[in-house]
Amino acid sequence: SEERLATATAKLAEASQAADESERARKVLENRSLADEERMDALENQLKEARFLAEEADKKYDEVARKLAMVEADLERAEERAETGESKIVELEEELRVVGNNLKSLEVSEEKANQREEEYKNQIKTLTTRLKEAEARAEFAERSVQKLQKEVDRLEDELVHEKEKYKYICDDLDQTFSELVG
Repeated sequence: SEERLATATAKLAEASQAADESERARKVLENRSLADEERMDALENQLKEARFLAEEADKKYDEVARKLAMVEADLERAEERAETGESKIVELEEELRVVGNNLKSLEVSEEKANQREEEYKNQIKTLTTRLKEAEARAEFAERSVQKLQKEVDRLEDELVHEKEKYKYICDDLDQTFSELVG
């Protein structure tokens, strides 16, 4: 009877120790499980944030791409305008050259015009300088073209005026000569 009691007591102690160890193991596993859950939550939050940042980056990229397309379209239009302006400038330079040559030819034949030749040269030089500046500033090409067109018209009017004056002088000389001869 004492033997059975001792055996039962030993078995009880052994079972109690095994139960304690099982409880400790359960707590360790429970703590590990909690840590894993916390880590999973943290990783899920990081994943959500990463996805949000990726979406924001995509939106920003789309916006930048849209702005780039708009800027490229604006640039293309500006280049076309500049090209048109430069072509007009070349035409006006040629007109100015012709007008200048005609003026020079008339000025050789007329004393008063000879005195004004330097002034015309300076005007033509000034216009040429302005034309070169206009080429370097494509955005102002259209306004420069209008200014130059007015100047060409003025010079052509002066050319007509000079021709009329020259004809008047020639007619006057012819008449004087006729009177002297006659």
